[in-house]
Amino acid sequence: MSDAAPQPAVTRVQLPDEQATVALGGGLAEQLLTRYQGDALVLLRGQLGAGKTTVVRGLLRRLGYQGVVKSPTYTLLEPYVIDGLEIFHFDLYRVRDPQELEFVGIDEIVDGPGIKLFEWPEHAAQWLPAADLEVDLEVVGAGKMQRSQPPAENDNGLQTIPAEQSLDNRSPARIAHVRYA
Repeated sequence: MSDAAPQPAVTRVQLPDEQATVALGGGLAEQLLTRYQGDALVLLRGQLGAGKTTVVRGLLRRLGYQGVVKSPTYTLLEPYVIDGLEIFHFDLYRVRDPQELEFVGIDEIVDGPGIKLFEWPEHAAQWLPAADLEVDLEVVGAGKMQRSQPPAENDNGLQTIPAEQSLDNRSPARIAHVRYA
């Protein structure tokens, strides 16, 4: 008898364009508010151009932010406060030394309240605690797909496509693996 926890089912959602990727971020915002009361650590992985910052933009838009959302590649951190909710958007692409993270106060931010979003978390895996939500995006062929592994209920408002259905190569696609803790 194995003590391993069962793996959640995989759900695929087609993301044919930027608008759909923004909508995914909006759906995740709802989940972060509902499941974690706005206090969560989120890891966003994917190659350059896979849509990580676009997901963050959708999340911030759903929470009410109307300004420009850019990846903090050179600044490491872009903080937001929306209706009293703190959101910290990190881009760790250029991080090579843990002192860079100490400089922006990562310990206090991670231990404090708010939503913490980390692009390129693999560049600081040994310094980050376990995530509440993980989103892995990748460009697949000519199309973009999103595959999620939410808890038993699939109440994120996203259109699902059976896992066995093939990708439609006529439209750009991403695959996102979404895992909730």
